[in-house]
Amino acid sequence: MNIGIREIDRIKSGKGSDQKSVTILGSTGSIGCNTLDLISRERDKYTVKALTAHQNVAELAKQAIEFNAEMAVIADGALLNELKSALSGTKIIAAAGEAALNEAADMDADWVMSSIVGAAGLKPTLTAVRRGATIALANKECLVCAGEFMMEQVEAYGATILPVDSEHNAIFQIFDFDEPEKVEKITLTASGGPFWNTDIADMVNITPEQAVKHPNWSMGAKISVDSATMMNKGLELIEAYYMFPVGKDQLDIIIHPQSIVHSMVSYIDGSVLAQLGTPDMRTPISYTLGWPHRIKSPSKKLDLTEIGQLDFIKPNGLKFPSIDITREVLHKGGSAPTILNASNEIAVSAFLKGKIGFNDITKIVEQALERIDIHHLNSLDDVHDVDEISRKVSSELVTGLMK
Repeated sequence: MNIGIREIDRIKSGKGSDQKSVTILGSTGSIGCNTLDLISRERDKYTVKALTAHQNVAELAKQAIEFNAEMAVIADGALLNELKSALSGTKIIAAAGEAALNEAADMDADWVMSSIVGAAGLKPTLTAVRRGATIALANKECLVCAGEFMMEQVEAYGATILPVDSEHNAIFQIFDFDEPEKVEKITLTASGGPFWNTDIADMVNITPEQAVKHPNWSMGAKISVDSATMMNKGLELIEAYYMFPVGKDQLDIIIHPQSIVHSMVSYIDGSVLAQLGTPDMRTPISYTLGWPHRIKSPSKKLDLTEIGQLDFIKPNGLKFPSIDITREVLHKGGSAPTILNASNEIAVSAFLKGKIGFNDITKIVEQALERIDIHHLNSLDDVHDVDEISRKVSSELVTGLMK
């Protein structure tokens, strides 16, 4: 598989239009807000086609008015009248529901930010893929749950996928797509979350409050817990396999607590290329927004003398079993990653609610993978069916641990 980059040299040499039209699927989340922050700094270079949100009507309407969007879509259909009221007196089209999300994704924007959280982002992203769009991908589920199917669609419809995650974006910047056979391995760096140096015996007593306190990044509760278990890095390993033309055994993970080196690519001649920068999501977002050219970002500039020291540590597999679990899932393929993702979401939610312990998260994932049949996925309907079954089984496992 390749990342779906089309005729890079031709695109880079082209002049292009003066303005780039953009659609942001998930505009009120942190990725969407950071994207709009970048756009706000050079308004004359961008036009906004559509903005979407799940339930945050007030913020969506505010954004749509400020950036003069053509359409604003709220995913929760019950909130349509509230959105219409907030946009009254403007020419902005207000819409709601799944069909409207797909309509927004199908608008002829030059660039689409896919940052809807969870499985809800699958269908609109696929809609954008099937019109051959350039998509900045921040939704993990697209490649974790449906990687093989999604990349087949990217290739079939001539779409372009640009990675937004800081690790994949780093790899994208330093990977030699002209000679991928000269790549020896890809190394994803992980902050290690708040517990990389915690004694393994103390992991059983970790509370939700401790788990969500990420040392470097400001993130939501779910992804913060994923960082604490290092499940996020395992999910990123699966994504990297589908994004870049490498084998399943050419992917590595190391802990780098400072989060300055965002990932590395090792070549057969012994060279190791790395992308460095301060931990600010506006850097990778700006790279995709400006692609194939670089644009200015307000991110704090890196001063290595200020940092002073960069550390790299091999992950402890006993402390972080999620890494080995995700490696096994990657090799199994088919519906295994979908099961992994759904069961992890259920387990993390249960942990945050105080229903299960920290170490129970990976136990539930392992048991779900053992109980559910693994098979090839041929469509998004297959993905949704597996996702639904996995959530049901995992919820039952949570109940069993609560007894």
